[in-house]
Order: sequence, then C-alpha cells, then structure tokens
Amino acid sequence: MQQTQQAPTRAARWKRLWRLISGCRRFFFYTILATLLAVLTAYLSPLIVSFTVDSIVGEKAMNLPGWLQGWIDAIGGREYLAAHLWLPALAVLLVQGGNAVCAYFRGRCSALGGEGTAKALRDALYRRLVRAPYAWHKASSTGDLVQRCTSDVETVRRFLQMQMMEVVRTVMMALVAVGVMLPINPMLTAVACSLLPLLMIFSYFYSRGVEKHFRMADEAEGAMTTALQENLTGMRVVRTFARQGQELEKFTRLNRDYRAKSLRLNDLMGIYWGASDTLGYLQIALVMLVSVAMAVQGTASLGTVMLFSTYSSMLTFPMRQLGRILADLVKADVSLARLDEILTAPQEEEPGKALTPPIRGRITFENVSFAYPDGGEILHGVDFDLAPGRTVGILGSTGSGKSTLVHLLQRLYAPTDGRVLIDGVDIRDIRRDWLRRHVGIVLQEPFLFSRTIGENIALGDLSAGEEERFEAARTACIHSVIEGFADGYDTMVGERGVTLSGGQKQRVAIARMLVQKTPICIFDDSLSAVDAETDAAIREALLKRDTGTTILISHRISTLRGADTILVLEDGKIVQRGAHSELSAQEGLYRRICTIQNELDETAKGGEAL
Repeated sequence: MQQTQQAPTRAARWKRLWRLISGCRRFFFYTILATLLAVLTAYLSPLIVSFTVDSIVGEKAMNLPGWLQGWIDAIGGREYLAAHLWLPALAVLLVQGGNAVCAYFRGRCSALGGEGTAKALRDALYRRLVRAPYAWHKASSTGDLVQRCTSDVETVRRFLQMQMMEVVRTVMMALVAVGVMLPINPMLTAVACSLLPLLMIFSYFYSRGVEKHFRMADEAEGAMTTALQENLTGMRVVRTFARQGQELEKFTRLNRDYRAKSLRLNDLMGIYWGASDTLGYLQIALVMLVSVAMAVQGTASLGTVMLFSTYSSMLTFPMRQLGRILADLVKADVSLARLDEILTAPQEEEPGKALTPPIRGRITFENVSFAYPDGGEILHGVDFDLAPGRTVGILGSTGSGKSTLVHLLQRLYAPTDGRVLIDGVDIRDIRRDWLRRHVGIVLQEPFLFSRTIGENIALGDLSAGEEERFEAARTACIHSVIEGFADGYDTMVGERGVTLSGGQKQRVAIARMLVQKTPICIFDDSLSAVDAETDAAIREALLKRDTGTTILISHRISTLRGADTILVLEDGKIVQRGAHSELSAQEGLYRRICTIQNELDETAKGGEAL
C-alpha cells in the first residue's frame, strides 16, 4: 500500500484505537473487575485448605483477622470446626462457585468488548475506504485491503479480548501470591520467585523475535490474498489465455512462502513453550524440595508446604503466559500499524464552497492541464466549451488523455492548472456528491453487483418505477435480451457481471445511468463491446430521448460522426475540433483514422461477399 504520510507512533496508534472503541470500553472495565475477583477467589481455596490442615486438624494457632476469629469463636471455635469438617469443605465449594461466576462474567464481558472492538474497527475502516480518494485506491491492492480488514482486525480483537485480560490476571496473581506468601515464609517466597526474572527476560526476547517474523508472515498472507482475489475476479482472462498452470504455480509459490514464514513463528513458539515449561516445572520442584526440607527440620508446617506448592504452580504458569502475552501484543501492534494505514488514509474533502447549484449541462474547460502524481503531464492547455443539450465526441489514441478528462469532470482528480466549470461554476466549488449525482458515466469495463439485473439498473435511482427501468433498458437496447432470460429482470448477475457478455454488461450499465436522469451523460468507450448495428441503434435511441449534454469517447468514427462537435486529442492536446464533415475533409489524425476504418469496413464487406 502506498504510504501517504509519516507513520504514526505506537502510542498514537493505540490512542486512536482507544478513542475508536469508546462505546465498548465499559465491558473491558467489567472484565478487569471480574478478573480481580476471580484471582482473589482462586487464592482463597488454598488458604482455606492450609488453614484446615494446620489450625483445625493440626494444633497450630489460628492467625486470623479479628472479625473472622470472632465469628469462629461464636460458633464454637476450633473444636466445632474439627467436628464439622464439612464447613471448611463448604467454604471451598462456595469460593470455587464464586470463582466460576467471576470466570463466566469475565468471559462474557471480554467477548462483548472484543466483538464490539472488531465491529467498531470494521465500521471505521469501511468508512475510511469509501471516502478515500480515487488515486489512493488506485495505488492500493484490493486483496491486501481485504486481508487487513479481516485477518488484522481479528488479531487486534483476539489480543484485546484474551491477552489484555491475561496481563491483568498475571499481574494480580503475582501481586496477591507474593502478598500472601511473604508474611508466611519470606525464605520460601524468595525461592518461589527465584526463576521468575529469568522467565521474564526469556519472554521479552521471544516477543522481539515474534514481532519480526509475524510482520513477514502477515505481509506474505496479504500477497497470497491479493493473488487469490485477482484470480477469482479475473478467472475469465485466466481461462481465455490458458494460464491456469502459471497462476497455480504463482499461488503455490506465495502459499509456500506464507507457510514457511508461519512455520518460523511456530518454531519460536515451540522453543519458548518448551523452555518455559522446563523453567516452570523446575520452579515448582525447587519450591517443593526446599519446603519439604524445611518441614522435616520443623521450620515449616505441612499446611505451609501445601500452600506454597499450590501457590508456586499458580504463580509460575501465569507468568509463563507472559511470553505469549508479549508475543500477541507485538502481533496486535503490527496488525494495528497496518490498519492505521487505512484509518489515517486521506479523505475526499470539499476544498471549495460546497455549492449545490442547478446543473443544466454547460461544460467548460479553461486551459486545463493535468499530471498524475507519479507520472508526467497528461493534458496540456485543454480548452473547449459545450452548450447544454449538445453532444461532443472525443477521439484519440491510447494514452492521449481521453479518460482523464472524465476523471477531472467527476472530481476524481483536480487539474494541476486551469479550471473546469459547469454552468459557469468551478466544479471545485460544487459539493462532490451533488456533482456526481448530476454527471452520469458508463465506463468501458462497467461494474455490476451480484444482484438481479433489475436491481443493478435500479441503482441509478432507487425511486424509479418499473416502467422507467424498462424504458431505460429499451433505450440501451437490452430490454428484449433481458425479457428473453428465464427469470427476466429477476435474473441474478454473477460477481462483476460474469454471467453476462461484455456487450450485455455495457448495455445494463447504460440503462443504469439513464435511469439516473443526469443532465450530463458520459460514455467512456462504453459501446466498444457491442456490434456496429447495436451501437447505431443505441445512439439513435439516445437522440430520441432527452439525455442532456452527452460526451462520447470512442475509437469508432461511426460512433462519433453524429456528434455536434468532435475533439481530437493527441499527446494531451486538442489538435483538431469540428463536426465530422469538417474533420473528414481536413488533413490530420481524424481523417487518417477515418480512412483506415473505411478501408477495414470495405475489406470486411468484401470478405462477407466471398
């Protein structure tokens, strides 16, 4: 994807995300609260068991808070609890039940926060995409954008929903465990924490390795998604040129690259989990060895041994998750950086006055020049004035700037010099959506949605009635063809219109524009896929219908000869202008093309006669 500005810092990216998810922040706060309660209840059970072994079954003095000691004394003290051991067991069950309830709410709130984040991200990304300038989209890969809006969003969601809460849980478990163990036995506490610094250092270096390899794997997945998207949308071309083998080889190569980079991530994970398992079990063994030795010497009770053995496990294995948390953090940061390129993409703005003037169709180009940001100048001092209700034809070789004129008229690009006016108003001062609502266009390669033919035509004006859609289809010479389909206007169009021929797609797109009833109609070589007879029929139908000001861009002289004025472009300049009768009598590009096409037509007729 083309970089349009300096990449935001990591802090800026996360602040932007935090602002974006304002509607679901409360769920994360609820999750943190449920996590804290779950940690506290998880540590209560070993304490109850240790207290039961040492101070109820055993003879160790009770060392309890005053309110709890008073409650025990009120029911009969140690003797009563020793005779009713089901009470400590019930306490353990109640604590575990509370832990289960907290775990449930933690999972539910975390899911609500995570899914809310994903929704907010997808909505924000789509808003930015639909408002990004045309030039930005041309410089971006569709497959890569799809991968960012799916896989990268999922990576961020998974971290916020799962691993961010694990950070809270890990920190709380460490603090509570140390806070409980330290007053009981400082020496055993030091032993229980002795290997944790080593585990934290190991986790840090593991996360750094993950960051590098995850970025490589993510980019490889984007390249693979792009290849898949291009092949699915261009399947007709792939089959036409029998390139299935080459495209399969290309996809296999990209898939192999993605697999190799993903395996490197898995290798790192395997090394980390193996080493952290070893450190974790070594920590537990060390605690048990020291605590048992102290119990034999009489410096630690049996309950203390049980308590520290349990706490050591509860402390070590959450800390072991630290590496995974850090790894998922850097993955989320890499994904967020890729998403941020969309979230900070430039947006179409209204630099002018955002006027909504009545548009009748007078088009004026005043000394217009244009150059693409990454290329040379395309148009040089283009001047012409087209009165409302007239038709102008534009002829020129490939790359002469014909389609660029259309892009400027719809404000997909802005002139680098000069002005474009409609009815005397600079189009930069006309509100963009208002302008495009009044300037209809049919491209050489029209896009049809995966809907019925009738729905595709109705997109021009959703309020148009059935008869209006039929009339537009008749003008486009497609009505009888549609009626010939088994389902008529309810016939489903395949993705990008693949179930229709090129000419049928162009005519459906023409009908869609005609339904819109725009005062300015542009046909950008949009009759190239129809035969000459249908071309003539469509032009004749357009002349009978008040379609407003019309711009015809074509390579066919037969398509342009009926225009009021024909502009001939060469190297971005207007080299000839006039009616067909004038231009065909002048020396120049128009006459040469006219002569060549006439000779080709005569040759074709001669071949048919033979």
